[in-house]
Amino acid sequence: MRSHYCGEINEAHLEQEIELCGWVHRRRDHGGVIFIDLRDREGIVQVVYDPDRADSFAIAESIRSEYVVRLKGRVRARPEGTSNAKMKTGQIEVLGLDLEILNSSETPPIQVDGDVEVNEETRLRYRYIDLRRPEMLEKIRLRRDVTLNLRRFLEDENFYEIETPFLTKATPEGARDYLVPSRTHENCFFALPQSPQLFKQLLMIAGMDRYYQVVRCFRDEDLRADRQPEFTQLDIETSFMDEVQIMGLMETMIRRLFSEVIDVQLPDEFPQITYAKAMDLYGTDRPDLRNPLVLTDVGDLMATVEFKVFSGPAKSEDGRVAALRVPGAGSLSRKEIDDYTKFVSIYGAKGLAYIKVNDRAAGIEGLQSPILKFLPDDVVEAIMQRTEAETGDIVFFGADKTKVVNESIGALRDKIGKDQGLLKGKWRPVWVIDFPMFDWDEKANRWNAIHHPFTAPSCSAEALKENTGQALSRAYDLVLNGTEVGGGSIRIHKTGMQQVVFDLLGMDAEESQEKFGFLLDALKYGCPPHGGIAFGLDRLVMIMAGASTIRDVMAFPKTQTAACPLTNAPAMVSDQQLKELGIRLRKPPVVETK
Repeated sequence: MRSHYCGEINEAHLEQEIELCGWVHRRRDHGGVIFIDLRDREGIVQVVYDPDRADSFAIAESIRSEYVVRLKGRVRARPEGTSNAKMKTGQIEVLGLDLEILNSSETPPIQVDGDVEVNEETRLRYRYIDLRRPEMLEKIRLRRDVTLNLRRFLEDENFYEIETPFLTKATPEGARDYLVPSRTHENCFFALPQSPQLFKQLLMIAGMDRYYQVVRCFRDEDLRADRQPEFTQLDIETSFMDEVQIMGLMETMIRRLFSEVIDVQLPDEFPQITYAKAMDLYGTDRPDLRNPLVLTDVGDLMATVEFKVFSGPAKSEDGRVAALRVPGAGSLSRKEIDDYTKFVSIYGAKGLAYIKVNDRAAGIEGLQSPILKFLPDDVVEAIMQRTEAETGDIVFFGADKTKVVNESIGALRDKIGKDQGLLKGKWRPVWVIDFPMFDWDEKANRWNAIHHPFTAPSCSAEALKENTGQALSRAYDLVLNGTEVGGGSIRIHKTGMQQVVFDLLGMDAEESQEKFGFLLDALKYGCPPHGGIAFGLDRLVMIMAGASTIRDVMAFPKTQTAACPLTNAPAMVSDQQLKELGIRLRKPPVVETK
């Protein structure tokens, strides 16, 4: 029906007759001459209809925005002074010869040809129209380019793309599984995979050597801007490679991706930081290195003060007192400080102490803070020296359990860095390494795996059992501008070590055999050393596109309540379907009203 895409027409096609199909992006009537901006997925081209051709001109008069049309025309240069440098096709136009309406359109609920703000619920309800907008189409095109580039790299590196099952067995990971009832196996359920982790390890045992998959994953968890109940991973696994080799190969892949797709040159070598140092300096294992602000420990200085707000956490084994100096922010108003205090309370902080440095040379007299009366002068001076505070600065303090301080002051660091315009550079990747194997769950009185229970420790099984809390893993995360875009590890490849990890996680031999017997059995049959990584494709594209949410780079995302306004999913099903599956719904309790 067409000879070219609209956005592909240029000066090379001058005087050629072409056929185009697309949507009417905009129609303008200029004193007897009608201009139509015709749009398809490749762009927009201007078509001109003169009254000389009465039939096609009459049709042009009748069409409206978002009509679907087919036309024939001749490409010509735009008259002098009318070219449009903002359009790919801005040097030419098409003189319309014929015009056919393929379908009409009602007035759409979303304006495709403008910047009118529309609430997200409407955008998702009419997603097929929202995706017509050039800015949305560009994000979807970027996603296609990213996926294609990554696939080509991995194919060049001799990886096999292999599919793994969607219907599998529920496994205890960090989030809830989506369960699928089995009709043929009464009272039994499949689970949708949170990741292909176990299957890709089995592929290594099978000798596939290098595997990848662009795969859909599912997690029934609370949502945020960068999370969805169903999302896409670039999943990778390799045999006979250690973490240094895997990270090096992945760096090459990501550098090539950014260079070829968005013309960004990332560093020749990505820096590395240990988990412990990241938490100490930034309060997070996802540090944004564009932000120069760092946390400074002052617990040793506060341990002897009478002010228990500081001395209590300073003396506690699981407490921390940290300072955050913000250069040039001493002019913050009381309201702004109150807003930051409210902000850190989201993360469990009970308050936000501060000292304004009005005149560093004046000593204590040059400082301003409600907490100065509780601190000895020598302690205050030591804090000023350690934080390297200068005139015009403000120093914030966090004092609580280490977890609360890291989360609250780490988040404050990110927020203030953006609010104060302190970010330097546009792209700062970093590898975070040497994660702990486990963290202790006080409520459950047990160890939990930091990554997953198949991550290899960097020590022997004996050392792991003797010093569980101090053991490090062979895990590595790739962080870009404060967002984790990829996470991986070297895997456990021996049955004995895997059982030790299961034991430490509270799974005895019987339970681990029930849940992971197929893996434990497979490890007995010549499992090679192996490791891998998974990249969050949605997050990666979101960052590259400069979008604020992954929903903007997904064709049909869910809302933050995990619903689909377009299809009204999830929805009730018929009693007959439930009966076939052996499921009976629990009736909500009846509340009596007086």
